[in-house]
Amino acid sequence: MEKQTIAVLGPGSWGTALSQVLNDNGHEVRIWGNIPEQINEINTHHTNKHYFKDIVLDKNISAYTDLAEALKDVDAILFVVPTKVTRLVAQQVAQTLNHKVVIMHASKGLEPDSHKRLSTILEEEIPEHLRSEIVVVSGPSHAEETIVRDLTLITAASTNLQTAQYAQKLFSNHYFRLYTNTDVIGVETAGALKNIIAVGAGALHGLGFGDNAKAAIIARGLAEITRLGVALGASPLTYSGLSGVGDLIVTGTSIHSRNWRAGDALGRGESLADIEVNMGMVIEGISTTRAAYELAQELGVYMPITQAIYQVIYQGINIRDAINDIMNNEFKAENEWS
Repeated sequence: MEKQTIAVLGPGSWGTALSQVLNDNGHEVRIWGNIPEQINEINTHHTNKHYFKDIVLDKNISAYTDLAEALKDVDAILFVVPTKVTRLVAQQVAQTLNHKVVIMHASKGLEPDSHKRLSTILEEEIPEHLRSEIVVVSGPSHAEETIVRDLTLITAASTNLQTAQYAQKLFSNHYFRLYTNTDVIGVETAGALKNIIAVGAGALHGLGFGDNAKAAIIARGLAEITRLGVALGASPLTYSGLSGVGDLIVTGTSIHSRNWRAGDALGRGESLADIEVNMGMVIEGISTTRAAYELAQELGVYMPITQAIYQVIYQGINIRDAINDIMNNEFKAENEWS
């Protein structure tokens, strides 16, 4: 693949790790962010210590606070900003961009209030003459492992297969491999909704439950996020892939997962306010729980785990009572898709 110029919007942990992947592949990488001290640190010291204490980035990775400068003559733009500001940043890009580019995003969540997927927001805010079909880059990936070049396999999803293949070639190398998919709804909803189940898995650990409970919440959590995804138009098969069960395993079982850690702290009795302050990073599973709960109510989709987590976070219900309610729900058959 010829050398590409890529603007990475969002210098968080995942944006930084993906920037390194792209740089390793010989592309020109420009990170954009709105905190001058952080941008200066990347340019001067080649570090991003808020997220990675011991990592030194390649000096060829440049960082910008000026969006116009970051977007000048780029081939592609990768959005890796928090869900709640995706629309705002997309509006800024639309006002600044003056040529057609490939638009990708690697964030996971649903927009608060509207419950819209992030590709929908990007389609709404960036005019067609300035962009490709959106590519969703999603799957089982801890930034802490990708940044040290640990093996990582994820998905590039787009309604246009050639655009997905562009992202596949752009990112793939000896430690980072992408598979293509055309089920954008499935890949995006899986990536967003698994964060909710990860909060629940962490909470069970914090309460002292063991591996049986962990397996149960992952398996039944997958069943209910598949249920909602299919109601939105996704293929159930997508949830058995990297962006579905793969991402759920890595997020629902690891201390690297901020959603799992937030749930673990909730299970140990910490308040949500304290957890969010101590984390120092966005916990997408918290806001996504509300969006998914409201969406499930609207569509009439049965999501008992999501409902229980919503009740604990937003209604103050005792977490053990919420678990007890799930265990005493009406009996169900397991296989819904045969």
